[in-house]
Amino acid sequence: MSLRLYDTSTRSVRDFEPITPGRVGIYLCGATVQAPPHVGHIRSGLCFDVLRRWLEHNDNVVTFVRNVTDVDDKIIHNAGHEDVPFWLVAQREERSFNHAYDVLGCLPPTVEPRATGHIPEMIELIARLIDAGYAYAAGGDVYFKVRSYDKYGALSGQRLDDMLASPDEDTAKLDPHDFALWKGAKEDEPYWNTPWGPGRPGWHIECSAMAEKYLGGSFDIHGGGLDLIFPHHENEIAQSKAAGDGFANYWLHNAWVTTAGEKMSKSLGNSLLVSEVVQRVRPIELRYYLVSAHYRSMIEFSEEAMQEAGTGFRRLEGFLERAVERLGVVESGEIPDSFRKAMDDDLSIPAALAVVHEYVTEGNKYLTAGDTTKVEETVAAVRAMLNILGVDPMSATWDVGSSSSSEMKSAIDALVAVALDQRKAARERKDYAAADSIRDQLAAAGIAIEDTPEGPRWSLDDKGN
Repeated sequence: MSLRLYDTSTRSVRDFEPITPGRVGIYLCGATVQAPPHVGHIRSGLCFDVLRRWLEHNDNVVTFVRNVTDVDDKIIHNAGHEDVPFWLVAQREERSFNHAYDVLGCLPPTVEPRATGHIPEMIELIARLIDAGYAYAAGGDVYFKVRSYDKYGALSGQRLDDMLASPDEDTAKLDPHDFALWKGAKEDEPYWNTPWGPGRPGWHIECSAMAEKYLGGSFDIHGGGLDLIFPHHENEIAQSKAAGDGFANYWLHNAWVTTAGEKMSKSLGNSLLVSEVVQRVRPIELRYYLVSAHYRSMIEFSEEAMQEAGTGFRRLEGFLERAVERLGVVESGEIPDSFRKAMDDDLSIPAALAVVHEYVTEGNKYLTAGDTTKVEETVAAVRAMLNILGVDPMSATWDVGSSSSSEMKSAIDALVAVALDQRKAARERKDYAAADSIRDQLAAAGIAIEDTPEGPRWSLDDKGN
């Protein structure tokens, strides 16, 4: 395999070699379902969806595990404010996350385990750590002894003695750096019974237990956002390797979506919720915007940038629509070598998209020249490339699953039809100045008019491709 990926643990781009040739296991830290997702939350799912598509395109069977953290401090806190059970908040917001993944065209995970469904696995893993001397029970809690694991800090590049321990109100800890594997029961909180007393899991133990259950003690790729490197992923490594697992061979982390230079937070207004943004822009265009940057690059979210990306996407879409009108349906074909080279270079999507746009520019020339063979070849390649990125507008995902997309296009069709009728009437009465004015106004709005023997047809202007 020629794919190379940036591995956070080695701070280098490495050749990707799966443990078992032709089979890849990926664990992605999914949602903590405390509130509906905004566009920053969903980027991780999109980035790893593209990675999965590329791996599968290259004949790998991918087991893609994306967990759901459905019990934690914030979920319990929000449930208390609403005076409802924690599980009601978790179930409601899990549905909102799944809707966001679906509306943006993410492939469903192979398995999507919930933390609350894997308490026995967590208890068993904690028992192994205690037996091996890496953890201890104290006052109903169980803690991991950080200093017992001598490689702690390797992922994040920190030295333990330089780390600031969080303020410690839990005097049961032997060391302020120790972290909770199990939290003793508190009043009005959910709990499960264990050998160390009733309580609930700590955040980090959840992922170690679920990754082991579905991918085994050693697997290929662990992913998540940059903000998870420390302490979450650092703690996962420590407890899993201390328990005897090899754990992940590669660590991939996507960068944030920011606003005004700051990481998006859950306190943002509803205007950036995925459910709200897709009311202002087609879901396929939002996906195109969010996947078009390199996964390790920050995205400074703005309405202007999103609209600009949408315009770029519509140029690609317009070419495909014009070609299909001329040729009929053309299926996906071979991936160009230049696109493959870009994707194999740590998923360099900006370079890959440059290839797509180059092909569309040439395809438009072939359309103008009437070279149907070249047009067909170009359409097949463009569709194949866009499918890897999850933005082929002619795929079943967007044809069936995006009602807002078809409604928007129908509305534009109707408005342009009115303008073209007015232009036709002006030309019939020989008012060519008025006809030209209508054409110019449409052009200013990014709509190109082509007069054909069958009558005028419109498309999004392809200038700039």
